[in-house]
Amino acid sequence: MNAPLYNTQILRLAASIPHHDRLPDPMGSAERRSPICGSRVTVDIDLTDGRVSAIGMLVRACALGQASSSLLAAHAVGKTPAELAAARDQLTAWLAGEGGAPDWPDLDLFTPALGVTARHPSIRLAFEAAAQAAETAAGPVGG
Repeated sequence: MNAPLYNTQILRLAASIPHHDRLPDPMGSAERRSPICGSRVTVDIDLTDGRVSAIGMLVRACALGQASSSLLAAHAVGKTPAELAAARDQLTAWLAGEGGAPDWPDLDLFTPALGVTARHPSIRLAFEAAAQAAETAAGPVGG
């Protein structure tokens, strides 16, 4: 792969994370940390009628983790917990070389990172935290 890992689009996303403040009393919250680089992302979620109605984030991550958090936050409102879990799973599979690009806007920007496995945990952080926070916010199935 000849494309640079840290390109202009990645750096722009990293510098402009939407919903970058934590929610005051979230229905669900989760934190994920990359043991490789120490990047950390906390995601707060509120649901209304089974869909994300508010999201807040605290992102302390490398540029790739910040850019991924930016893409997650920009498109999470309106998604169901199942859609967030599917995006997480698709991203994980794609990074592992086990599927096509995830069905989430602009995640293909991370194509140059496919061969850099040490960066994959940072790219997954926001999606992993959002899926868990949404699951917590939704509560137990049938409960």
